[in-house]
Amino acid sequence: MEDAIILVGGGGHCISCIDVIEAENIYNIAGIIDIEKNVGKFILGYKIIGTDDMLIDLSKKYNNFLLTIGQIKTPEIRMKIFDKLTQLNVNLPVIKSPNSYISKHTQIGEGTIVMHGAKINADTRIGKNCIINTGAIIEHNAIIGDNCHISTGSTINGGTVINQGTFIGSNVATREYVNIGSYCVIGAGLTILKDVPDNSLIK
Repeated sequence: MEDAIILVGGGGHCISCIDVIEAENIYNIAGIIDIEKNVGKFILGYKIIGTDDMLIDLSKKYNNFLLTIGQIKTPEIRMKIFDKLTQLNVNLPVIKSPNSYISKHTQIGEGTIVMHGAKINADTRIGKNCIINTGAIIEHNAIIGDNCHISTGSTINGGTVINQGTFIGSNVATREYVNIGSYCVIGAGLTILKDVPDNSLIK
């Protein structure tokens, strides 16, 4: 089943991911992994087939997996499951909405999803296991570390560096060439004009 994909996480972010996967029309969703009480339920017509205890067995049948767990306060759960999937040596494809713009001069790490309306311009680098959410703009020379979530409508201006595990809230704007540390949470609607140290909570 080369075109089949298993989604890991059945919450609200999963709904948005399904829409992007359907629009991209490369992978067929074979099932969703979620918590025990939701097994047997459906999300947009796709069945929740089990829990993450099944990942080892599923990796023997399916090659493609995508993390569809959201990330706001902490990337810990996404990182833990991503590491588990990496150890299982499965394919963690980059999912790109056909309604996004992605420069051919950018690099995107495995397991990252680029949602509808996002724009990623030239000479950018985006790490593994990231969410570039609906309508986000990543400008030239920006660097986004692994396990980051750039939320809806945010503008990451040229040369900005966002280090690993950081959450950028909706409609945030960064000044050019600022450096935002690792494992930060930047609240919605803020304008970031100066560097932000690691583990900062700004709201």
